[in-house]
Amino acid sequence: MTQRTLPALILAAALATLAGCSSPTVITLNDGREIQAVDTPKFDEDSGFYEIKQLDGKETRINKDQVRTVKEL
Repeated sequence: MTQRTLPALILAAALATLAGCSSPTVITLNDGREIQAVDTPKFDEDSGFYEIKQLDGKETRINKDQVRTVKEL
């Protein structure tokens, strides 16, 4: 291996790992509306709400009773 190959492989592995951490999600509500989130929503069992960050950066909470589906893109 050349001196550039090893750092390039380490960089590629690090980028692949970071890319795997974020998975955009679409949440479909019972009324048919869809909300896009930058990552998988967190569910707070105590309150019964999903906590998401929308694509515009806005933090939102959605009652689980309003959610029909949660799908990763």
